[in-house]
Amino acid sequence: MKHSGCAVNKERHFSCEDCNGNVSGGFDASTSQIVLCQNNIRNEAHMNRVVTHELVHAFDHCRAHVNWFTDVRHLACSEVRAANLSGDCSLVNEIFRLHFGLKRHHQTCVRDRAILSILAVRNISKEVAQKAVDEVFESCFNDQEPFGRIPHNKTYARYAHRDFQNRDRYYSNI
Repeated sequence: MKHSGCAVNKERHFSCEDCNGNVSGGFDASTSQIVLCQNNIRNEAHMNRVVTHELVHAFDHCRAHVNWFTDVRHLACSEVRAANLSGDCSLVNEIFRLHFGLKRHHQTCVRDRAILSILAVRNISKEVAQKAVDEVFESCFNDQEPFGRIPHNKTYARYAHRDFQNRDRYYSNI
């Protein structure tokens, strides 16, 4: 975040609260704060996915100046990116949900999770949410910043972090 011009202060930008329903977390664009629902987070791995998901939203808010409240396509893009990059659609999670397949399953999961996230925060029909996700899916699914790859597990996350640390080194030799 800092590398992208967005200062982060963990005392100010993160909040742990009890939440209603089964929501695990959220990003409050008006305060640039990530809320973790401490009563709904089951374990450390779940917390890591929620933090990563919400950090993707924070990154998009900083980088792309997302119009969260009036343009459902902006929200759809950030939800696609967050589902894709956070581990929401890992094979382990999908088996736990009893949703798994072989052909293009990751993309199907990302699409479905993005639609569910939009419906959780916007009072719109499922058809409107699906249309917004369909319109932005390809470009937003392929946007893997700031990771540069989909961190499917801890090993891939370490590779992504290594790539990020070496990012400037590649371009300085050209």
